Amino acid sequence: MRANKIIGIIYSNIYDYALSELTTLRAMSSVPFCSRYRFVDFPLSNFVNCGISKVGIITKSNYQSLMDHVGTGKAWDLSRKREGLYILPPFSESQSTENRGRMEGLAGIKNFLANSKEEYVLFSDCNVICNYDLKKLINFHAKKNSDITIIYKHGIVPNLHNIMLFDHDDDGKINKITIAEKNHGVGDFSTNIILMRKSLLERLLNEAISLNLKSFTLDIIQANLDKLNMYTLECDGFFETVDSLQSYFNISMKLLEPENMKILFNKERPIYTKDRDDMPAIYGLGSNVHNSLIADGCVIDGTVENSIVFRGARIAKGAHIKNCIIMQDSYISENVKLDCVIADKNVVVKPNNVLAGAMTYPVFIGKGITI
Repeated sequence: MRANKIIGIIYSNIYDYALSELTTLRAMSSVPFCSRYRFVDFPLSNFVNCGISKVGIITKSNYQSLMDHVGTGKAWDLSRKREGLYILPPFSESQSTENRGRMEGLAGIKNFLANSKEEYVLFSDCNVICNYDLKKLINFHAKKNSDITIIYKHGIVPNLHNIMLFDHDDDGKINKITIAEKNHGVGDFSTNIILMRKSLLERLLNEAISLNLKSFTLDIIQANLDKLNMYTLECDGFFETVDSLQSYFNISMKLLEPENMKILFNKERPIYTKDRDDMPAIYGLGSNVHNSLIADGCVIDGTVENSIVFRGARIAKGAHIKNCIIMQDSYISENVKLDCVIADKNVVVKPNNVLAGAMTYPVFIGKGITI
């Protein structure tokens, strides 16, 4: 199976509710991450690094920032006369719940799928942070003559709707699929990276729509386990799922560890993002930076410790930030002290303020707020 026979499909909004603090004005796909990236950069880069040249992004709401970020797909070499990047806005005007978002999203792109010449479809969500060699999945799918192949991870099950748990044999054959309850604990859970033949997807989708079925997970995957040949493949490397503001904070802090950074930002499979031409970061006299990620365009005159600072942010003289995430173009004024704080874009913290959360409960400051 060649990668140019595969369409990549990305869900941009499917878990917006899980990160509501950061998705009020943007889709989950365009949430800023790791000083200069957005969530969508990871599935897009994974697709193009394995040779997929046609990618559709299913949107539902608040996708202006997503369109501004991905543009024509040039940063991912997807700006092409044929194939390339497609933004797929909602076809239905109904306000569905998150539980039926996948089915409605697929129903809205039926014509896009029908008009595509590729033989296979590869799905991915935007809340999975990884740099995975999808050629392993493609080769495994072909070797097992699988109808549907799903990447899974063993660990603490994310607190998200309709997460599949697998019972499988040593060969990867799925014997049972259950749906995780909230705070399930440890298990082998789906990352929602799913590969299947396009014709099979279209048949199952048409059957589900004709019967007014509402859940992709329950009514297409789980309901057809006994009828289809389904396999699961364990992920490797740095593979994290964002299911809350706390997990967003924890995953970000993990990337301050050099070994995790080397795995996620692998030189053999680069993570691409939109370029923003800016000056290099400037470090003033008396500034002090320790174990932090500082993006270009920043001006650092204060102290930064164990923190992530995005493009264009400024940390003024006398300010001290520790265990913080300071997003694009925010301004931390003189003599401010921040500990365990997440500041969204364009935040201003005025002089002499002190804000402190905890590693298990970070303080959040919304986009554009002045304190």
